[in-house]
Amino acid sequence: MFDQIEATILGTLQSVYDQFGWAGVFSMMVLENATGISPSEVILSFAGWMLIEAHGYHPSLILLGGVYAGLGSAIGASIAYWVARLGGRPVVDKFAHLFRIDIAHIDNAERYVQRWGIGLVLFGRVIPGIRTLVSIPAGLARVPFLAFFAATFAGAYLWCTLLIGAGYLLGHEWMLISEYVKAYFPYLLAGGLSAIALYVLYSYRAFLRKLAWTRVRSKE
Repeated sequence: MFDQIEATILGTLQSVYDQFGWAGVFSMMVLENATGISPSEVILSFAGWMLIEAHGYHPSLILLGGVYAGLGSAIGASIAYWVARLGGRPVVDKFAHLFRIDIAHIDNAERYVQRWGIGLVLFGRVIPGIRTLVSIPAGLARVPFLAFFAATFAGAYLWCTLLIGAGYLLGHEWMLISEYVKAYFPYLLAGGLSAIALYVLYSYRAFLRKLAWTRVRSKE
């Protein structure tokens, strides 16, 4: 069953890439970020192999491919953002039920967005399992759209470029990327959370210094 589904996905991707090239990657990333139903690890690593390495193109094309994929990601994420922002929680709950998304995950993500703001949007784009969900709580929390789009593109460009590059380097073994992502997910999560913590400390450094000074004065 799994092998049949995998073969269908790969056959579809090959057909799309043969006909549309990087425009096909762009379209697939719009779909992936708007719905979360197609795995970016497969889409991007397959593109790195099929559209660059298999043709013997220069690896600098990886950077351009990241732009196509990053823009597709940002546009797809924007669709999810506006659905959540305009439709509110009732619409989000309906889509969560349709795509079998645990409501508790959305609740937790919404609290994190309200607490960490745009920093979570930026660093959440490179954390598997969070990257496609973060658009929904960002819309519910009404994060400013231009800031959301910029942070989403920045984080997505990094994620997409790394996976395209990995697909290029691994060649025919590009499917190992998905296994690596799963194996090292705890480390990616820890790294992402650490980055968010550093971002918050940097953004509120003046407030934290003032708070520490106030506590020192109160003890005197």
